[in-house]
Parts: sequence; structure tokens; C-alpha cells
Amino acid sequence: MDTIIFDINDALKHYMSDPATVSTPEADSNLVDCENDPESLTNSLVNTVLNPIVDSVAENPDAITRSSSFDSLQFLLKCAPVSLKSNQNYPTEPDSELFKLSRSSSILPTHALSKILDLVVSGLSTEADVIHHDLESDEQELVSHHKQLLEVFGFLLQWTIAAVETKAAEKSSSAPAARGRGKGAKSKAAAGKDKDGNWDSSAQLQTALDTMCKVLKLKLSKIFLTTSERDTFISLFTRPVYMILESEQRVKNTAIRMHAFKVLCIAVKHHGNGYAAQISIVQNLTYFEHLAEPMAEFLYILAEQYDYPQLADEILRELSNKEFNSNDTKGPKSVSSFIVKLSELAPRLVIKQMTMLAKQLDSESYALRCALIEVCGNLVADLSKQEERGDNHKSQLNAFFDVLEERFLDVNPYCRCRTIQVYIKICDLEQKFPKRRQKAAELAARSLEDKSSNHYARLSTFIEGMEFQTRCCRCRAQCSQTSSRDTGLVDNKANETVDTALLDDATQIPPDSPQKPSQMTDEQKIAAVKKAQEDAATSEAINKLTLTRRYYVEALKFIEVLHGATPTICQLLGSKNKSEVIEAMDYFEIGDAYNIEQNKLGIRRMLRLIWTKGNSDEGKGVQNHLIECYKRLFFEAPDSYNGNDAANYIARNMISLTFGATPAELTSLEQLLATMMKANHISELVVQKLWQVYGVQKREISKSQRRGSIIVLGMLATAKPEIVVGEMETMLRIGLGSLGRSDLQLAKYTCIALRRINPTGRQAKETNVQTSKLPNDHAVLSKLAAITEIESDNKEWYGVAEQAISAIYTLSKHPDTLCSEILRRKTRHVFQQRVAKTPEPEAPEEATQLLSPPPEVTEAPAEPEKPVEPEKKLKGTIALSQLLFIVGHVAIKQIVHLELCELDFKRRKADTEKNKPAAEAPADKAAKEAADDLDMIGGTTEDDFTEAITHIRERELLYGENSLLANFGPLVSEICSNNTTYKDRNLQAAATLCLAKLMCVSSEYCEANLPLLITILERSKDPITRSNVVIALGDMAVCFNHLIDENTDFLYRRLNDKDASVKRTCLMTLTFLILAGQVKVKGQLGEMAKCLEDEDKRIADLSRMFFTELSTKDNAVYNHFVDMFSLLSAEKDLEEDSLKRIIKFLAGFIEKDKHAKQLADKLAARLARCETERQWNDVAYALSLLQHKNEDITKMVAGGFKIIQANA
Repeated sequence: MDTIIFDINDALKHYMSDPATVSTPEADSNLVDCENDPESLTNSLVNTVLNPIVDSVAENPDAITRSSSFDSLQFLLKCAPVSLKSNQNYPTEPDSELFKLSRSSSILPTHALSKILDLVVSGLSTEADVIHHDLESDEQELVSHHKQLLEVFGFLLQWTIAAVETKAAEKSSSAPAARGRGKGAKSKAAAGKDKDGNWDSSAQLQTALDTMCKVLKLKLSKIFLTTSERDTFISLFTRPVYMILESEQRVKNTAIRMHAFKVLCIAVKHHGNGYAAQISIVQNLTYFEHLAEPMAEFLYILAEQYDYPQLADEILRELSNKEFNSNDTKGPKSVSSFIVKLSELAPRLVIKQMTMLAKQLDSESYALRCALIEVCGNLVADLSKQEERGDNHKSQLNAFFDVLEERFLDVNPYCRCRTIQVYIKICDLEQKFPKRRQKAAELAARSLEDKSSNHYARLSTFIEGMEFQTRCCRCRAQCSQTSSRDTGLVDNKANETVDTALLDDATQIPPDSPQKPSQMTDEQKIAAVKKAQEDAATSEAINKLTLTRRYYVEALKFIEVLHGATPTICQLLGSKNKSEVIEAMDYFEIGDAYNIEQNKLGIRRMLRLIWTKGNSDEGKGVQNHLIECYKRLFFEAPDSYNGNDAANYIARNMISLTFGATPAELTSLEQLLATMMKANHISELVVQKLWQVYGVQKREISKSQRRGSIIVLGMLATAKPEIVVGEMETMLRIGLGSLGRSDLQLAKYTCIALRRINPTGRQAKETNVQTSKLPNDHAVLSKLAAITEIESDNKEWYGVAEQAISAIYTLSKHPDTLCSEILRRKTRHVFQQRVAKTPEPEAPEEATQLLSPPPEVTEAPAEPEKPVEPEKKLKGTIALSQLLFIVGHVAIKQIVHLELCELDFKRRKADTEKNKPAAEAPADKAAKEAADDLDMIGGTTEDDFTEAITHIRERELLYGENSLLANFGPLVSEICSNNTTYKDRNLQAAATLCLAKLMCVSSEYCEANLPLLITILERSKDPITRSNVVIALGDMAVCFNHLIDENTDFLYRRLNDKDASVKRTCLMTLTFLILAGQVKVKGQLGEMAKCLEDEDKRIADLSRMFFTELSTKDNAVYNHFVDMFSLLSAEKDLEEDSLKRIIKFLAGFIEKDKHAKQLADKLAARLARCETERQWNDVAYALSLLQHKNEDITKMVAGGFKIIQANA
């Protein structure tokens, strides 16, 4: 048999250019016949050719060199593509039909490819054993023969593996398409797969890679004498290994990956393949993202197990000098992942090249900069774990920290965010870096100002991890040593006492009263002095004190940073990004656990998040997280507490939530507690404890605590009215009894709680509780009426009267009758007192009795010493003010009462119609109508009833002959119009408020007194009065739009009010009216736009919110843009920079190109008419913000402002 003369270089040249060009003259004739008849290449034919070759090579590996066997194998391999069609770039097209088809898909059956792979691998393995034996025996004459055999097997193995990998790639690319078809197609595909042989080549590839390692372990230098020959042979193994690694599926297989790494490691370590490996690895990083981390793993194994770190060094040097194209995103990303992974696995390798890698910190690619930031963190972590620390250990740490600190100001937000993520990891290390802690905290706090998203979310976690925990614990431990005795007493007392006694401990002592320290016994004093002398005598104690002082100074600086960051984190609670809001909440929760003072502010601010719109998952997520935070903070007792102690603890916490809370915070707290009550997060036992605190009389507790308990109970009752229904007697005895009279705030909150008996509005729909009205002689209503008639010069009285009257209208069957009685008694009391001539000595005595509080509060003894006349005068104005307040509030509540009557009538009418049986007896129907009181008023139709109600409101309440309120309309107008006669400021305020409320009752009264109210608005010096009038005008705009619509200019003028509270009230009122469509805008929006630059941040934020909402309504900003610009541009007091900021903000809402062009045309027409350069600059700036794309306008602006002077 002829043997081949094999030249590896020639074979590789043909194979690399186009495998189809490899000549196979001695191939089996049966195969050659298939060249132009691909269908004839069947399994049986292939087996006929392959089986003899397999048998011969099994007997002797030399059989592979027979011309017929070698060419037949090459012919078969030419039938399988060695690269995907998308990657093929062959210079010529083969003549043979068979090889043309093989370009696109494998003509060679799978089992044949498997058989060829087995044949080549087993032959190579046998040959390796023979060579090993011959080299040990020093058989030099066989070297050239072995060299040829190795090259033949190596060449065939490379070709076979390329074909196998191409086949696997074809399968993986077609698999998803097969999965997407129907069941029938799927089953057919599966059947085809089985027919073709459901072949998993992984096991055979592992054997092949093992055999490669076996060959590479031979002393190849004795066979391949020149370096070029050896390199060529080694490439026959490394090239297919890299091809295997190009498949992501193969790399995921740990066994194949490790076998591939082993081949490459031996090639690099023992056969000088380092440079070729370096080129291949850098190319792989550029083109294959999935190889980033595996390549790092390979270099780690090479350095650790094969003691060859040089390749990693060279690759890192090359990468540090590499410049990436700005359009290339894949390359930098892959290189970044590689460097990061390598720094995790082998930080010692990377640290040697950091000076070179640091060049990439100036790279344009943010991905590379992010990677180096993370590398610095990994290296810091590694250095912190090293036990043996050399001289440069400290300098290296400092250098890495310097880089990280510098990256806090990276231009890219992802890099800044990555820096913070790295610091979070550093904070979790066992070793702490106290010298760097302060600087890092300051940088983190500064980064809170960073507006880029994802930045805040990490910051709170970072500040939490700054070892603040250990500091606080140690500080507290040291402090507690000095006061351990006091703490012990408190704890013992807490454990011994229960119920009200325990509840009282937390807040029994008012905040302004100092707590007395406990006295030390003589023995303790002697022991303390002795101990102090001993400590002072030793220098160790002095050093300890010095270090402790330094420690506390650093701790204080750190705490100051946290305090400074808190206001900014509070702002994050209003972020649109859900994760930022949740992180901010978590920060406040954790900070509170370590008693960071400022965090209590954030915990209060969190309350408003209960109003987050819950329609979306995000809204519900924020609400749920808020509830969970509050549960952990206030509603979960320590595990060591029993049920009773836990209830005491929770009740005390709930009461503390009300201390110092603003009305807005209390409203939010009410919503939160109601939500938690509905979800059964608050037990009955806790409610009982709250009632105990409220109802305790035997011992003295602070006013704020008793108030807090009834506030909380009132809030819980919004979700569950039964809470207050069962304790009405307690509320009458405490809140509306002597304690309530001495503490008017307690009385006010008791009235609010009583109102919860009958839920109103939205709460009525949610609770589904049947409302029950009380008769006017009921004890609750009698007490409520009585509390409004107490005489007090305390301003808290107004709040009590308001809530008491509201409660009467909520609970009473006939509130108008009861309130009429209250008004009569109050009027009689006010005017009889002023007219009656009582003996002089009795007057002060009577006054003293009326004004004196209950015996608990001792403020009365000084009363009789005051002069009589001034006191009577003062009491007269106060009493009249209180009367007018009641008149106004009763008028408003009466309107609401009438509207509720109307709604109730319509509801009952609708229910009757709905439930009326088809064949209802006429007698039954008549009986039902007779029983319905409301049907008797003005007829039974809805229109008749509505007209009757309107008539009562317009003509009866303020103008009816028998109307009580009719007597007060002229009186109020008289007081308001004669402010020189009635000079008292409080009386004028009360009269104005009463006038405004009466004007909301009747349009006739409103029209008659509107000029007077506007005059008060313009001339009153009291900001509260002006604010009240603004709100009243807003209400009137809703009630009587035709009257107010012509006078809106007076409202807009208040936007320029000197008092910020009036300005803020006016802005809120106008925001509501405009967005609700209650008033027409006539070019005054410029006044609201000026508020965008107001000194008061709340006003500026309100204005910003208004325009953001307005922009969603039918091009409103576009329609008024020119008018707003005209007003702003003409405003002399508005600085140019402020004007630009306002215009820029407003122009941001002009999104449509059509609108931008139209506005640009209108504004451009003004350029020629500008009289001053400032006017021209303003118009030019506005045009620059609009995307008009008009060349004529651009040229006009480019020409600049032209000044033309006429000749004299």
C-alpha cells in the first residue's frame, strides 16, 4: 500500500484557505462517485468506507498514513463544514455538487463524524503511548516517523473538532426555532434527531482534550527539533481548543472548560506557546463577551497551579495600552469583566500591574473606569486580609483609597455609583479603615446632591455600613457605666409596674422639667474616689483617656456628617424612583435604631408617603414598605416582653407619634393608623391600654400624653368606629368634663373622636357602618353644646368650638335646632353682660367664676386685682369674637347639612324605586311615603326638593323672617366696615371670617358684601385675615362663579403679598381653582410663573408642581406662553437670570414641533420692536429654547440687537 508524503505546512495552507481545495486523489472510488450525486452518500456507503480504516488503525496507528485511508478521511471531512455559513469567506466555489452543499450544512451523517473523531483520538492516544516508550528507549531512528504520524493525527483532529463544533453550533442555532413550532412539528423534529443520532459530543471532546494533554506531556523537543516545527504542531491542538471555547454552551460545561484550560496551560508552560496564547486571549476578549471571566479563570489557574504568571502580566500590560474605538461597546465591556474577575481570583497578579492599568482611568469608556474602580476595591479587600504586611502595604492602600475618593467626582454617573458600591463592600470587611472613614462619609453625603438616578439608592446603605454601629454601641456602653444605677432602677420599676403606671413612665415628666439624678451612698462615693485616684496614678489611664477623647471627637464629626445628610435624604422621600424612596426609608429606620437625632425628622416625613397613589405596583410597594418600617419602629415589642408589656410598649410608642406633630403629619398619621387597623396590625389589648391612659384620674400624667391617647384612638376609629362607641361615657367624663375644660386641646380631640361614631364621606363608604343619629337631649350632645359655651380667653377655644359644632352636625338628628339654642344662649350671654348694670364688686367676681379653670390649674388668684373696666372691655371683644365664630361655623355646617339632606333624599328615593315590587299594594306605598319625612318637604320629585333646598339657602337662612342667622348678617357687615370703631384685631379677624362664611351661604349676600371683602383683602394689615379672605374667595368661586370670575385680579395680586404665608395660601388656592377649571385664566399666569423664583422654597415648589400639572391639560402652557413671557419680560424687579430660568422651565413643556414653530414666529416678530437690549436678549433667549428650525429667525438672532441713531 502507498504511504502518503505529508507536509503539514502545505496541508494547513490549503485547509485554512478552503478545506474543499484539499486534494484527495486516493480516496475510495465509491466516495468519489458521490461528488456529483450527493444523494448517493448514504450511511451504509460511509460505513463501508470507514469500517476497514477503523480496524486497520486500531491494529496499528501507522495505517493512517496509507494514501487511501488518509484521503478517504479527508474526503469525508470535506463533506462537513468547519465554520458557520455566516463566517465563510472562501475565494472560489468548488466544482463538485457535494462540496457546494457541504458549505451550508453537513452532508456527513452525525454517526460518521463521531466515528471519525473516535478513530483519530484513539489512534493519537495509541501513538502517544508508542512514542513515550520509544523516547524512554532512546530510539532515535524512529523520531522522524513519529513526527509525521503526530502531524497527521494532529491535522485530522483539528479538522474533525472544527466539524464537530460547527455541527453543534448549527444545532444550538436551530433549537429555538424548533421549540417554537406546534406539537406535530416538534415530534417530527425529535424523530429526525433520533434518526440522525441524538449525539452529545461532550464526552468525546473530553477524551480528545485528555489525549491532547497526554501528547503535550511528551518530550516533544526531541521530536520537533526546530521552534517553528514545534509551534506549528502545538497550534494543531490550541486552535481547536480556542474554537471549543468560542461556544458559550461548551464554556458553561465545567468539565470541558477545565480540560481545555489544561491543554492551554501545558502548551504555554512547557512548549513556549505564551505569545500565541496572549494574542488569542486578547482577540477572544474583543470578540466574545462570554469569555471574559473564563479567560481570567484560565490565567489564575496558569499562575497558581502551573506557576506561570508571566502571561497574565503580559496581557494586563497590553490591555493597559489598548485604546478602544468610541463606537465599540462590546470590547471595553468584555475587558472590564475580565480585569474585575482576575482581580477577584488573583489580586496579587493585578496589583503588580496597577500602575500600568491606572492609565485606563483616563479612558473614554466608562465601563473600563467602572472596572478599575471595582479592581481597587478588590485589591483593598485583599490587602486587608494579608497577615504579612510589607513596607509598601500602607502606601498601596492609600493609593487605592485615593483613586476611589477621586472617582466620587467621575463625569459618568455609573462610575460614581460603582464607587459607592465598592465602598459598601469595603465597609463589610473585617478590617476597618478609621482614618478613611470620615472622608468617605463626607464624600457620600456630598454625593447625595448628585441628581443621577441609581445614585441615591446605594448611598443610604453605604452610610449605614460606616461602622457607626460599633461606635454608637461603645459610646453608649461607656456612658451607661456612669449611670448604670439609674438605669437599673428604671428597668426594675418598669418590670414591676403594669398598665397605666408603665405607660406613664415614658412621658410623665414634661420635657422642660429637669430629671433629678439619684443620690450615691457613702460607700459608693468612697469606692468611686478610690478608683479615680488609682486610675489617675497610672499613665496608662491618661493614655486611655486621650485616645477615648480622640475617639469621641471623630465620632462627633461623623455624626455631624450624618446630620448634614439627613435633609437631603428627606428630599429623596419625594423621589419618583421607587427604589430611592425605599432606600431613604431604610436609612431612617436603621439610623433611628442608633438614636441619630436628625433621623426622627425623616421618620416623620416618611408619613406623607401613605398618600402615594396605590394604583400601580410601585405605589403599593412604597405604601407597604412604609407600613413595614413603622411596624418595626413602633409596633413590634422586644421578644422578651410578655403580652401585657408588649401592649404597653406599643401604646406608648403610638402616643409618642403625636408629640409635636403638625396638622399635616397628624392627617398622614391618621391614614397610616387607619390602614394598619384595617389590616389588623393593632390588637384590642393595645386599644384598651390607650383608653386606660386617656381615662386615668388617680395619678397625674402629662397633658400631651392624655391628648396623644385620644388623638390615636380617634384615628383608629376612622377604620373601626366601635372603638369610640363603647367608651362614650369615658370621653364625656374626661374630655368634655373638668379635665377637658382645663385642657382645651384635650376637649378638641375628644370632639374629633366623638365625630368618628358616625363616619362621613369616603370613610362611610369604606367602613360600611350603619349611621345612627342621636336625639338633642342625649348626654353626648348636651356636653358638646356645653363645651362651646364655656368662656375662655384662650385661643384654643376656637378649635374646640369648631370641632364641637362639627360633632353636633355629625351626630344629631336635628343639629339646626340644637345649634339655634347654642346661638341664643351665647348671644344672650354676650349682650346681656355688656348691657346689664351689675354692682361693681360683683362684676369681677362673676368674671372670675366664668373664667376660672378647674381646681387642678392654679392660675386664678391674680384675677380680682385687675382693673374692672379694661377687663370688661376685653371680655366683651373676646365674647363677641367667639359668638361671631360660632355664627360663621354654624352657617357653613348648615349648608353642608342641607346638601346631605338632599343627597339622603335622592338616595332613599332611588332605593325605593329600585326595591319597589312590581305589584305593590297602593296602601303599602302610601304608608311608606307617609313615613318618609323628607318627601313632605316641597314635594316628592328630586327637582322640587333641590329647588326647595336652594330657596332655603338663598332666601331663608340669611333673609328669612324667622331665621336666627338673619340677625347676624347686618351685624357682621357693620363690624367689618367700621374697623375704626371696632379696633380690636381679633374681633376684626373673627368678623371677617364670619362675613366670608356667610357670603358662601347666599349669592345675594355675597354680591352685596363682595366689595367690602375685597377692600379688607387689600387693606388689612393682618396676614391671617388676608389668608382667610383668599381661601373664602376660592370657596365663593366654586359656589358663585359668576360673581368672582370678574374679580380674580384681586386674588392674583396676593401673589405679590409681602407675607410668605399669604402668598403660599393664594398660590394653593389658585392652583386648585385653575386646575379644577373653576376660574378662567386671562393672562395672569405670569404672576404664578414669577413664583418659580420665589425665595421661599415651598412657594417655588408649589409653583413648579402647578405648571407640571397644567402642562397635562390641553396645551395650556403653549396657549398662555406668549402672555406669560410678556408679563415676565415687562417685570422690572425680575433679574435677567431669574427670567431665563423661568422661561427655560416653561419652554420644557412645549414638546410639539408645530407649537414650537408657531411660538417662535410670534416671538420673532417682537425682535424688531424691542426698544432695549435687555428686551431683545430676553426674546432671543426664548427663541433659542424653541426647536423652530427656521433659518430666517436664526439669521435675525445672529444679527444681534441693532441700535439706530437719527442724525441731529
